[in-house]
Amino acid sequence: MRVGCGGALVNAFQRNLHADLRQFQQGIRTFDSFIAPAFSGSPAGVDRALAASAHPIWPEAAGNIAFDWADGDTAAVDAAFDAAIRGGGHVASVRLHDTRVAPSALEPRAAIGQWDEATQRYTLTASTQGVAVVRRLLAEGVFRIPPSQLRVLTPDVGGGFGMKVQAYPEYAALLFAARRVGRPVKWRATRVESFLADTHGRDGMLEGDLALDATGRFLALRARTRVGIGAYVTAFAAVFGTNNTKNCLSSVYRIPAIVIDVTLAFTNAAPLGPYRGAGRPEALYLIERLIDQAAVATGMDRVELRRRNLIPAAAMPYRTPNGPVYDSGEFETIMDQALALADWKGFPQRRAASERAGRLRGIGLGCFLEVAGGILDETVELRFGDDGTVALHTGAQPMGQGHLSTFPPLIAARLGIDPSAVRLVQGDSDLVPAGTPSVASRSMMMAGSAASMACDASIENGRRVAAHYFEAAVPDVEFAAGRFRVKGTDRAVGLLDLAARARTLPDLAPDLQGGLDSTAKFVSPQMSFPNGCHVTEVEIDPETGAVAVVGYAAVDDVGRIVHETIVEGQIHGGIAQGLGQVLGEHVVYDEHGQLLTASFMDYMLPRADDLPTLRVGHHGVPCTTNPLGVKGAGESGVAGALPSAVNAVLDALAGRGVRELDMPMSPSRVWAALHAGVSNRGH
Repeated sequence: MRVGCGGALVNAFQRNLHADLRQFQQGIRTFDSFIAPAFSGSPAGVDRALAASAHPIWPEAAGNIAFDWADGDTAAVDAAFDAAIRGGGHVASVRLHDTRVAPSALEPRAAIGQWDEATQRYTLTASTQGVAVVRRLLAEGVFRIPPSQLRVLTPDVGGGFGMKVQAYPEYAALLFAARRVGRPVKWRATRVESFLADTHGRDGMLEGDLALDATGRFLALRARTRVGIGAYVTAFAAVFGTNNTKNCLSSVYRIPAIVIDVTLAFTNAAPLGPYRGAGRPEALYLIERLIDQAAVATGMDRVELRRRNLIPAAAMPYRTPNGPVYDSGEFETIMDQALALADWKGFPQRRAASERAGRLRGIGLGCFLEVAGGILDETVELRFGDDGTVALHTGAQPMGQGHLSTFPPLIAARLGIDPSAVRLVQGDSDLVPAGTPSVASRSMMMAGSAASMACDASIENGRRVAAHYFEAAVPDVEFAAGRFRVKGTDRAVGLLDLAARARTLPDLAPDLQGGLDSTAKFVSPQMSFPNGCHVTEVEIDPETGAVAVVGYAAVDDVGRIVHETIVEGQIHGGIAQGLGQVLGEHVVYDEHGQLLTASFMDYMLPRADDLPTLRVGHHGVPCTTNPLGVKGAGESGVAGALPSAVNAVLDALAGRGVRELDMPMSPSRVWAALHAGVSNRGH
């Protein structure tokens, strides 16, 4: 709405506005002076825990070190750095704060514990990311009972992001109480309890050095990470704090030598658990910041520096020095598509328009490659019912991935039946095979591949059953469009009809007593490697420090796309969580271990209007190591958003002399950096 007013009123309004602005700026300084000493999740948190004078959290852990780990050829890396220095090359270095964040699932954890005296069995109903691992941890690790004496049920899950994969102490307490009082016991976490007791994510210091020769070719990478794992060790902390980060360090680039040193440190904070990306964004954030720093040091264009070092498609399969062997990827094509989608060439005009309006504008890109799959085996069962349906029994647990939209059409297409005839059985440890929870972007890659193998096994069983039914030779039975037919005849039977008939067919071979039912286990020879390039564009108000994301373009290679809407939803969600960490998400403890960010009044979550329209493109290069050709899509949004957004903010601030600024890039911290005129390292 526009309102006309006289000059005197305008002048009075301006005077009041300027007074309010001065008060706001003073408030920022007051806020910073209050909050600065309290950043236990900041560099001081991990560094303080590892300081020689630190109070031990556990007497058994000297120096508060939970785990010290290294990987790589140190001699080769040292030689490459020496060669860079002697040969007129360059060394870029960064030290980055990876802020501690709260997963903040829409639905807080909740559970019901029950005890059945007659069967001597426990039943736990809880929102988990996979019933099998929770059952095993509780049965074997807590109650010391056979897993068969504990049933775990998981209905719908309102968000997980890695946080709900754990077997939490509350679950054990509920089961114990249910047996003690002889009745079901229910518990639901409040939001404050979620902030206090749910596992958190990220939290570390990332240090890296990148050696380049005089022409800008990468020679070696040296990475050091210090991860604050909280006061207790979770089941997966050592995995995502070490291997997940290590496996992503080469990203999409030729880096001949890589070494990494990791220290997991106990801190006075909630335990650290897997959180969307789980160690992968840390590696990608580190390498992408190093490349931007190297571009400044060498005077090279940041896009061209990346292009010079991208692994070419012709090099596939490509063995990296840090271990993984990439089976496929077209990294330069993807980068070019992302730059075009973001209108990179038109950015100078947009920046000039922002400057005329008194704003700072920046653009950043982040190329990435992550590993997907986690534990590389998965078992599913295919069971045919008398009602003309087929049920897929899988331990993969949906929590927003849209399994109902992906698995039934996959099974239906493979078997030549209607998707409405396919049922999913999941979330019940009595009915699903033991397997891995839904983590590591693995559901379609692992459970989907196993399901396709189960379909093939059922079809082969069907050919043998049909041969028996028609009194024909097995090689004479063909299968197409959901029907078995004796070649050259009109004798045919539908797959579902045959499955029902098989229940009563006499004289079937012993291994066909289950009819067309099948069990399949897929063992992947290696991880898959989702990759992409994301471009973030931001505009900053220098008077307030507020950062607005005004453009976002992403091109991803997730292999073969099974359901495009589901894939794009996963990418959108990952982008939102990556931008959230950049713009303000930060779990803060004071120096006494008191949590200061225990509600959404204190902990910033991005809202819908914080994000622009997300432009997403796809360039799928099929994976060659699983039957579906998929690569995973659940975590790539974070991998692209985090480095590209930080690079964009720093690009906007560079004209004001700010070259370094750690997350979160909140208004107070951006404003302070601008007005200090020097780098602000997160206290």
